[in-house]
Amino acid sequence: MRKVQLGDVVSIHCVGQLKNGEVFENTYDGEPFIFQVGSAEIIPGLSEAVVGMEEGEEKEVLIPSEKAFGPKDENLVRSIPREALSLDVTPEPGLMLNLIVDTPQGEMTFPATILEVTEEEIVLDLNPPLAGEDLIFKIKLEKILTPDEENIIL
Repeated sequence: MRKVQLGDVVSIHCVGQLKNGEVFENTYDGEPFIFQVGSAEIIPGLSEAVVGMEEGEEKEVLIPSEKAFGPKDENLVRSIPREALSLDVTPEPGLMLNLIVDTPQGEMTFPATILEVTEEEIVLDLNPPLAGEDLIFKIKLEKILTPDEENIIL
C-alpha cells in the first residue's frame, strides 16, 4: 500500500490536545482536515507525523512547541493606549481579538489575546494562542488524494 510522502495532499481526522488533556481540535465532529504535506500553512510536526503513514493507519504523536507554533516570544507582548482600540465589547483579560494592521504588504489580520486592562492601557499578546505549548495529536489517515481529487477539493 502507498505511504504518504512530502508533497502529497492528504485527508486526516485528528484530535489535538494540550498535555493537560484539554482538546483544542477535533475533526471527528465534522469534515476531515485536508492539507499538503510539507506546506508552510501546516505546522511542521503534523506534516512530519503523517509522512510514511498508510490509508486507514492511526497513531498518536507528541509535537514539541518548536515544531508546532513555536516558543512564546515575549517581544510579542505589547502595551497599547486603551483609546487606540475601538472595540464593540468591554476589554477584559482572556478576550481574543483579530487586529487589522496596515503593513507595507497591505492590511493584515493578527490574532491577539488581552492579558491585562488598566484605565490607560491594554496589554496584548500577539503570539499564536498555542505558542509555547507541546501538542498531542491522535491522527487517522483517511486518504492520500489523487491529483484529480486535489483539484476538486483545493
